[in-house]
Amino acid sequence: MPFTARCWTQPRAALAAATIFLTACAAGNSDTPRRACPPLVEYSRAEQARVATEVAALPGGAVIAEWLADYAVLRAQARACQTP
Repeated sequence: MPFTARCWTQPRAALAAATIFLTACAAGNSDTPRRACPPLVEYSRAEQARVATEVAALPGGAVIAEWLADYAVLRAQARACQTP
């Protein structure tokens, strides 16, 4: 198969689509940095108490307890991200 420049060029429609999608991500003023903070789900005191009871009932060495500790760190990071 002979080499042609056409084999290495993207169609114009693909280039236009990529440009449109990439400029949509760049909306807003680029002079001020924006932080994307994840939303925090609020849990009621009753829910927190129920979770504490359920976690206390887990068998020793349960992996989910480690995962919940990681989740607590992520929530603390998200909380810190939201404060100016």
